[in-house]
Amino acid sequence: MATEPGYRFPPQSQDKQPGKEYVMHPHPQFINPHYKPSNKLHGKVALVTGGDSGIGRAVAYLFTIEGAAVAFTYVKGQEDKDKDHILNILKEVKTEGAEDPIAIHTDVGFEENCKQVVHRVICEYGKIDILVNNAAEQIFTPTIQDITQCRLERVFRTNIFSHFFMSKYALQHMKEGSCIINTTSQLAYTGYADLLDYSSTKGAIVSFTRSLALNLVPKRIRVNAVAPGPVWTPLQPACFPAEQIAIFGSQVPMDRAGQPFEIAPSFLFLACNDCSSYITGQVVHPNGGKIVNA
Repeated sequence: MATEPGYRFPPQSQDKQPGKEYVMHPHPQFINPHYKPSNKLHGKVALVTGGDSGIGRAVAYLFTIEGAAVAFTYVKGQEDKDKDHILNILKEVKTEGAEDPIAIHTDVGFEENCKQVVHRVICEYGKIDILVNNAAEQIFTPTIQDITQCRLERVFRTNIFSHFFMSKYALQHMKEGSCIINTTSQLAYTGYADLLDYSSTKGAIVSFTRSLALNLVPKRIRVNAVAPGPVWTPLQPACFPAEQIAIFGSQVPMDRAGQPFEIAPSFLFLACNDCSSYITGQVVHPNGGKIVNA
């Protein structure tokens, strides 16, 4: 099983960003069959960027079975099949009385697109209670010489500009008790030699989270982040050479990669006011035992 210590994935790679979940072997596990929902998000509306696959998919699923109406973004053309798959599942598992989930295709790296996504969610549901800024891309980078201006801007647009723009427009509709949760990474703290620009954006997300949290204290809107360690998502085969996939997860004490369903509860904890009402400006670290001292 992919959650056993020492498990190694078959070598594989994908030649295009963003990665596709449906072609991965084995498929990432986004459902925990032993989880028992308890209606923690009843009546809430959540917007999740990059919700078609990986961690975003697991979060969208968990939020849905906990009672939330979920809207998620995806990249049209590249992620259509993954989007259709999870959208159908969310419709099947939504709680009684909850509104149907929706999928919104967009490039979250641009301000006007983020504005339109928020507008669509408000038109559909009338409010936003939870914003999960999760969409990201990473590109294997052995040397800084490989990073062009165009490439750097692309990664920063997706990974951190989107957090600013989505938060800017979502906050116009968020009220006391709402929350924002950002996906950063263990690499924001440890660095990673072959992911220079990606790691830099993840460090920016940590600072963004801490600063926005302080900014929004008077409005009683909480802002936190989750910093996963190695997780089996489409980001990995779409980024790393096949030989690195074969050892993926071996760099943490638990000696394995996490599965998306193991990361999603951190988002649920931060989204639920009954669980985390006194927590803002913080980062949760589901990372397989890596001590980051932050």
